[in-house]
Amino acid sequence: MSGLPPTGDSGAKSAAKNLTDLLDVRAGQPADLLLRRATLLDPVAGIDGVHDLVIRGGRIAEIAAPGEADANGGEELDAEGLHAFPAFFDPHVHLRTPGQEHKEDVETGTRAAAAGGYCGIIAMANTSPPVSTAADVAALREQARAGASVPVGFVATVTVDMKGEELTEMVELRDAGAIGFSDDGLPIRNARIMRRALQYQQLCGGNIALHEEDPDLSGDGVMHEGAVSAAIGLAGVPSVSESTMIARDAALAAYEDARIHVQHLSAKESVDVVRAAKAAGVRISAEASPHHLCLTDEEVRSLDPRRFKMNPPLRHESDRQALIAALRDGTIECIATDHAPHHLDEKEVPYEQAAMGVTGLETAFAALHTELVLPGVIDLALLVERLAGGAAPFDVPRPTLAVGSEANVALCDLAAEWTVGEDGYESRSSNSWAEGRTLTGRVLVTVAAGQVAFRLRSFSLGVA
Repeated sequence: MSGLPPTGDSGAKSAAKNLTDLLDVRAGQPADLLLRRATLLDPVAGIDGVHDLVIRGGRIAEIAAPGEADANGGEELDAEGLHAFPAFFDPHVHLRTPGQEHKEDVETGTRAAAAGGYCGIIAMANTSPPVSTAADVAALREQARAGASVPVGFVATVTVDMKGEELTEMVELRDAGAIGFSDDGLPIRNARIMRRALQYQQLCGGNIALHEEDPDLSGDGVMHEGAVSAAIGLAGVPSVSESTMIARDAALAAYEDARIHVQHLSAKESVDVVRAAKAAGVRISAEASPHHLCLTDEEVRSLDPRRFKMNPPLRHESDRQALIAALRDGTIECIATDHAPHHLDEKEVPYEQAAMGVTGLETAFAALHTELVLPGVIDLALLVERLAGGAAPFDVPRPTLAVGSEANVALCDLAAEWTVGEDGYESRSSNSWAEGRTLTGRVLVTVAAGQVAFRLRSFSLGVA
């Protein structure tokens, strides 16, 4: 291949310093807030300790010794015993608009994100109809500017209407503001089409996020292929249906010197492929979802599709351990919820017939803190780093507590216990994989793009 400029975004995009330079959000009042005696933790910026954190005009204005900062007329919060982190960033969310707003929309989905401590999300394009034109992107961006609680970036489809037959006008879509490209929900089956998309990436920049699955291997499977599927008599999806497609696309990305982002890794074989590709210099990044890090296919014995049917499926304990190891060593850079709202009518049916997908924005931090941090499987700093790591694959500035940066802060009570679903959800849908679980750790306040996006209703903002 020749005659194409090198991969890269425009200077304006690469120079972005704030989430709002690239993502869309409803305009609001910039926050003036003093968090008094909060325990700050930003492992990337090297911030760890008890401080006063001052947010002024929507930016991190000062980090002072505990009890020493001046609120200067702003709101003052006694945060002693609470933790302040860089707010989280989710690169894989389904907002279901246009066409399926009875499940979720920009307003409810971003409220759910704010409740989970997220300062930014990226919305997938497998809507009804799919986001395949510049007009589609423009309409969604307008919705976000009118009603989003946190900044939203919108990906456009790689192929027209996700049919896998013809590429979209990728340059035009990027010019309209598409943050990247994905046919998520479906793999790109045709290797020639996939290669062509990677070639066009050279013209327009932007990452390509991939749902990796060989449908011929997956067949009619509805859960992981293994001992549990055999025992309960459900058709299984083998791990190699994922890993073989990752291997193909990593080889194509290497050949074209292109970038790819692998979505929702679920299998040990997939981890091995990604790790080997990185070692070979392939420009590949990867994410894992909270449900794959916390659960296994043993949950499917309950035959509860509302909480435990998703694609890729929950897999074996050995796969879960491989994902955790990859999270530790950086093979997996980020955690993404794959927040997939569904109406109960699509879930309260026999397992084989139920829609795939679960919600997760409101529970990701608490679930992972409960299941991985408290037992000592990973440390808190690593969890915080990986929850914010989803910004990088899409060239979005990483949330930070550094002085001078846009304020993107999640204030959390690590000791708070709560039962998922007991008080309802901000999301329009209730198909949470964590429903009914008692979790430890809760987001109390989220500042996103310099604005207070969420305050837990039961939490009193007391003055120090």
